[in-house]
Amino acid sequence: MMVIRSTLPDVQIPSVSVYEYLFGEITDEELDRVAVVDGVSGAETTFRSLLAQVDAVAGAVAARGFGVGDVVALHAPNVPAYVTVFHGLLLAGVTVTTVNALASAPEITKQLVDSGARLMITVSPLLGAGEAGARGAGLAQEQLVVLDGDSAVAPGYASLADLLAEPHPAPDVSFDPATHLAVLPYSSGTTGSPKGVMLTHTNLVANVIQSLAIGVGPDDVVPCVLPFFHIYGMTVLLNLALRTRAKLVTLPRFDLAQYLGVIQEYHATFLFVAPPIALALAKHPLVDSYDVSSVRAVLSGAAPFGEKLAQAVRDRLGEAVRVQQGYGMTEMSPVSHVIPFDRTDISAGTVGLLVAKMEAKIVDPATGAEIEQPAEGVSGPGELLCRGPNVMVGYLGNPLATADTLEPDGFMHTGDIVTVDADGVFRVVDRLKELIKYKGYQVPPAELEALLLSHPKISDAAVIGLPDEEAGEIPKAFVVPAAGESLTEDEVMAFVAEQVAPYKKVRSVEFIEAVPKSASGKILRKDLRAAP
Repeated sequence: MMVIRSTLPDVQIPSVSVYEYLFGEITDEELDRVAVVDGVSGAETTFRSLLAQVDAVAGAVAARGFGVGDVVALHAPNVPAYVTVFHGLLLAGVTVTTVNALASAPEITKQLVDSGARLMITVSPLLGAGEAGARGAGLAQEQLVVLDGDSAVAPGYASLADLLAEPHPAPDVSFDPATHLAVLPYSSGTTGSPKGVMLTHTNLVANVIQSLAIGVGPDDVVPCVLPFFHIYGMTVLLNLALRTRAKLVTLPRFDLAQYLGVIQEYHATFLFVAPPIALALAKHPLVDSYDVSSVRAVLSGAAPFGEKLAQAVRDRLGEAVRVQQGYGMTEMSPVSHVIPFDRTDISAGTVGLLVAKMEAKIVDPATGAEIEQPAEGVSGPGELLCRGPNVMVGYLGNPLATADTLEPDGFMHTGDIVTVDADGVFRVVDRLKELIKYKGYQVPPAELEALLLSHPKISDAAVIGLPDEEAGEIPKAFVVPAAGESLTEDEVMAFVAEQVAPYKKVRSVEFIEAVPKSASGKILRKDLRAAP
């Protein structure tokens, strides 16, 4: 078997909970450091204060009868309270299913029902969709907590202040970190509709340890605009920064002026971005109005990132700035590859090296033959398969999808086509999977196709990703109108927009006579992409 092993030094993965790994060895000096800053209000929370709040939330949740075996949904943007509640829930032994802050009510209902969540924690700006979504899943009013709620904002709901005021100590729970699920984020995998990705405490702990190669340290200031509900934000920003005692500055959404203001005011040093933010840093004239000289590193993930864009970022922020790229999937907690901070010899257009303790295979998707890592030069392209301590247990309640993704030997199909060179540097060259990546967000074509087919005037539909400089890709729909019906592009786009999160909107429509399909009925997306 042609297994490619990580060339980075081996690491030990302790058998401990996420809380124990992140905070178990914290020193008195570290407790007095600032852990989180609210980028909007400027309010600061020290590690000491944060951990007291985490304990209080764990106690309050346990007193309400939630613990090991229970699922709680967390539906919020990046605010300091997210850090408190997320880790309070984990400390209580609860499994957290993170809900996209942009999710529509039907999407929330679907996730709550699928995950079996019995409590949902949200914020007042998202209460419209949150409340409707929770109600659709059969949750009563007392099963909804509004973090920033009060008698004026969200009367009748418990708030974070209520939880923190309750005099319950953190519960003493025990579980096996290797099997107990810490989080249930939702991902479309290589195809199909969103599925609950079962990640254990050991998965998350392993990936923080593996991500240390990124180079974040205690003197770093990390603006957090990439959402914590997304696995990239959860592991690489939130947990990695907490473990290394870096300072987190939270921002609830991306606004370029606000983001640049935070970089300037807090002397931000390490920027974690998706390509659209990198593009703004490289090209937007607003950047020149701010002092960004404190930045020492930029790491891009969540979608492909080219060497030209990396160089444009360096040209703008300064040649001394390290521009890195990483690669991963929700199913790998998420990081499997990264350009280590000290490897200035690796092109930022690649995804770098396998992280510590990771193994990979490259397989020809047409023949199933394994492709060898060459002694010199670059290998032929093939699908990347990965194995390591950060790889998920499987998809919740979906043994078929799990079996399609995870091989019996533990290797996981990524659906991405890569090459590897003699030094173990990987480059993503194509995508086998059908997923569209809009600004780093996953958009499953199958989900949009099912929605389009529910329109009475549409007889068939197919969706592909269209390359777009700013977004990476945008969803384009090919629509076959029903016999005798007339439809406009705007009608189709509005129909979809009413029912999905903003990033899933169809942004281009083309009417066609028939959707090209294989003999087995599979949509031939390559034919649609190749069409003039």
